[in-house]
Amino acid sequence: MEQHYLGSLLHLADSTLPIGSYAHSAGLETFVQQGLVHNAATAATFVRNMLRNSIQFNDAAFMSLAYATAAHNNIEELLELHQLCTAVKAPREIREASHKLGARLTRIFSRKYDSPLITQYETSIGIGPHYCLVFGVYASLLEIPLAAALFAFYYNAAAAMVTNCVKLVPLGQMDGQDIIFDLQPLLKELTAATLKPDKSLLGLCNPGFDIRSMQHERLYSRLYMS
Repeated sequence: MEQHYLGSLLHLADSTLPIGSYAHSAGLETFVQQGLVHNAATAATFVRNMLRNSIQFNDAAFMSLAYATAAHNNIEELLELHQLCTAVKAPREIREASHKLGARLTRIFSRKYDSPLITQYETSIGIGPHYCLVFGVYASLLEIPLAAALFAFYYNAAAAMVTNCVKLVPLGQMDGQDIIFDLQPLLKELTAATLKPDKSLLGLCNPGFDIRSMQHERLYSRLYMS
């Protein structure tokens, strides 16, 4: 059967989309400068922990829930998710990055795909929409199956972290590829676990990630915005 959604999925999850994601390390830069991530093994641990202990209960869960709200065209629930997403992003840089990436993603896709829900969302909040919520809405609008959209969302996040590890630690390119190869079972596991997120677990996070993201604001030297 033809996978009609494949082109849209590859475009939506493309790491080269000009939204500025390359400028953010999600606190990894602090981990590297503090010597906590310093080789391939510690880099792999960082990526796995970030995916399992943070993204699963934060951006990926919000993306999945936004997909469902878009399917029912429920602006009230989408705005509630926006408030929750803002509240759980304690580090200022992480919160601002989410708004910036969301606004740029919207700017790209709204030119070709009209979505009254996205328009209402942007008008109501008066600030950039969260990236994960916009991703979920457009995935639904483009009729991308939720499981495929979630796997791509996780893969995009993992690939970005691995790329940052290669640059910051630094690692060899083959080290980075080995990490991505080894992540495949985890990405499948997390995708299945996030199809129906438990809303009571939203915001669950290893506080170490938030603390390092906050410390990033005051590093002596920085390559990344967050």
